[in-house]
Amino acid sequence: MKQKLLLFILIFISSIALSFGNKKNVVLIIADDLGYGDLSFSGAKTFKTPNIDSLASQGIVFSQGYATASTCTPSRYSMFTGEYAWRQKTAKTGILAGDDPLCIPTNIITLPKIFKAAGYATCAVGKWHLGLGDGSAPLDFNNKISPNPNDIGFDHSYIIPATVDRVPSVWLRNGCVVGLDPSDPIEVSYTKNISDTPTGIERPDLLKQGADKQHSCSIINGISRIGYMRGGHTARFVDEQIPQNVVRESCEFISANKDRPFFLYVGLFEPHVPRTVDSNFAGISKCGIRGDAIVQADWQVGKIVQALKAAGILDNTIIIFSSDNGPVVFDGYYDNSERDLNGHKPAGIFRGGKYNSYEGGTRVPFIVVNPDATDIGISGAIVGLNDLPATFADMLSINIPNNQAIDSISALANFRSAKARGSRYEIVLQGTRGKSIRVGDWKFIPKTVSGKADIGSGANPSDKRFADAIVREDSLFNLKADPSETKNVISENRKIADSLKARLAEIENMK
Repeated sequence: MKQKLLLFILIFISSIALSFGNKKNVVLIIADDLGYGDLSFSGAKTFKTPNIDSLASQGIVFSQGYATASTCTPSRYSMFTGEYAWRQKTAKTGILAGDDPLCIPTNIITLPKIFKAAGYATCAVGKWHLGLGDGSAPLDFNNKISPNPNDIGFDHSYIIPATVDRVPSVWLRNGCVVGLDPSDPIEVSYTKNISDTPTGIERPDLLKQGADKQHSCSIINGISRIGYMRGGHTARFVDEQIPQNVVRESCEFISANKDRPFFLYVGLFEPHVPRTVDSNFAGISKCGIRGDAIVQADWQVGKIVQALKAAGILDNTIIIFSSDNGPVVFDGYYDNSERDLNGHKPAGIFRGGKYNSYEGGTRVPFIVVNPDATDIGISGAIVGLNDLPATFADMLSINIPNNQAIDSISALANFRSAKARGSRYEIVLQGTRGKSIRVGDWKFIPKTVSGKADIGSGANPSDKRFADAIVREDSLFNLKADPSETKNVISENRKIADSLKARLAEIENMK
């Protein structure tokens, strides 16, 4: 009897091993505001990113990889849903505040749900910025918040609600604030000063770095934020310790799940403002605090790769590294990043950056390291972060329901070979002032229409960052001949411009 039982157990374990053995782990690492030219392998000279460079040398580098929006919330929305964020009509998908409701419906297919359907463990660590709760009542950070990342497909989540420059300045584990003292409850407001600490306007002498009016609300850890926070003192994060937290949680998940397939999403915070670094990285670059922050991000990537190696699963793991949108240098905090560029070009050869419709706003680093790849190197295929749901549904043979993830196209062939022909021929790109479209080598950017720009709470529309997003005339660029978008050739190519304009309208009206 014991021998039969032992044989049954061995057969059962073997069947599990066989079912898991052909499934690759997937680690998706998304930097925050990292530009196409912000890595040493892609042109940076004033600092080194050896760990990300190593991924590039071992993988497929997409020279035409895109985030679908030039700001983080809509970009991440499309990455997880396979749908352009502007299609979402029932929830806000602009730059969310820290107390805005979850903008991803809980009843649709998502990237983590695709992995769960295939038997994967799923985890989200780091930046979230997709909202929390259902919007039926103000968020109560003193109790478990639902819905949270776990309700869109993650088994486990350890996240900061929005961006580091927005309150509340706390970590949430599976919807609950970490380290909260019940006798010191949290309150959050983006409209009224409820803070129990001075604001940046009241006490600029307390600040580690000065800030504009939008970023001069509650001071937490010597940095003034967007919005006001009261209470939760024991739960407040320390900015300089955030990278260690990201690494710890990521590595612990890897170790705990090394014997089963898993999907790990890691949202890095660098080089988004406010830029702070661990003392080990202070002054490490020749590009000021922004360069130091990028080196710190590279260190985190290296630690995650080391954890995969230590667990013996590096050769069975697909690693994707990218960014949620293009770069910005000054973004509300006076950290001398513009002064300290030292010749560095965050967007590389591309025009513009975060917030606008030019290539610098959405053309991002995009690296895929796939153990099953037959050819590595540079791929010229157009691919977007919105293609991840269809790509991994294809890889795992998971059916996507009709009328969901409609803007996602499988790039599986491109993830397996740098020589594969691209499956995507067109992509719609969202700026803060409107949308543009790329079809083949042509890109059409409509003239900015009047109206409110999507720039987040408390921002000044006349600020140079947002004013630069204004497009004053219909523009057409040939990206093959002019990747830097220096010459508007619409007058010589009216039929092409009209065709792209019509195609943009057609895509917008898809149901």
